[in-house]
Amino acid sequence: MHALIIEDEPMARKSLERLLGAYCPDITVIGATSGVQDSVAWLSDPAHRPDLIFMDVELADGKCFEIFRQIDVPAPVIMTTAYDNYAIKAFEVNSIDYLLKPIEPAALLRAVERCRSKVPALDVGKLLGALADRSEKVYKERFLMRYGDHIVPVKTSDILCFYSEDKDNHVVCRDRTVYLLDGSLDAAAADLDPDRFFKISRSCILAKDAVGRVTRLAGGRLEVQLDTAGTPSGPDRNSKKTRIPDIIVARSRTDEFLIWLEK
Repeated sequence: MHALIIEDEPMARKSLERLLGAYCPDITVIGATSGVQDSVAWLSDPAHRPDLIFMDVELADGKCFEIFRQIDVPAPVIMTTAYDNYAIKAFEVNSIDYLLKPIEPAALLRAVERCRSKVPALDVGKLLGALADRSEKVYKERFLMRYGDHIVPVKTSDILCFYSEDKDNHVVCRDRTVYLLDGSLDAAAADLDPDRFFKISRSCILAKDAVGRVTRLAGGRLEVQLDTAGTPSGPDRNSKKTRIPDIIVARSRTDEFLIWLEK
C-alpha cells in the first residue's frame, strides 16, 4: 500500500512515518509534500498513484481544502488536525476519516483499517460548504470554578494547567491555587485555544506560557517545570493551595509538544 503524507511540520511528518513503520509495515510512504501548490503538482503527475493520503489541515501556504478545489484527489484521505473543532465536525458529517494530533497508534490503526475495507465516497462540495459556513471559533476567556460553596471566575490567561487525579479534574492557577473543574478535560480542551493550550497526556492540559523548563526523562518522556511567576489572580486570593502533580509529557506526544512549544 503506497501513501502520500501532506504535512508542513517536519517533526510531525517524521513522527507519522515512524508510527506507520511500527504499526503499519505494509504501508510505504512514496511521497511527502508541505503545501497546497506542491501537493497539487505531485498529485497531477500521472506517475504518482498513492493508495492512501494523510493530509494535514493547516499547510505552509493555506488550508488543505484548497487542494480539493484545484484537483481531483485520487485516493482515500485521512485528515490530521490539532483540535480544529469545526473541521472535525465537517469530517464527521461527511464520514471522513481523521486523526487528532498528537496521533495515537490505536487511532491510526482504526483509520487505516477503515480505509482498507472501503473507499470513502468523498462529497467534496458538501465538505467545502460545511467548512465555508463555519463561524470563527471563539475560545473561552474565563471559567467558573467551584471552591466550597463559592463560584470563582478565573481568567483563562491565569490558568497554568488542567489535570485529572483521583477521578477529579482540577485547574491550577498562576498563584498556585487549585480549583475543582466541573466537566471533563476533553470538554475543557474544546473551549481552549490550541495555540495556547496543549493536551500533553490523557490527564493533563498545559498552557504554553506556563512552561518554565523542560527536562528529558528516560523512555522518551519530558518533564515540565511550571513557570509560576506573576501576581495572584482572581477575587479569592486566600483559596486553599494544594499539591500540584508532576507535569509529564507522554512519550507519544513529545514531538508534537515541542513543535507546538516552538510556535
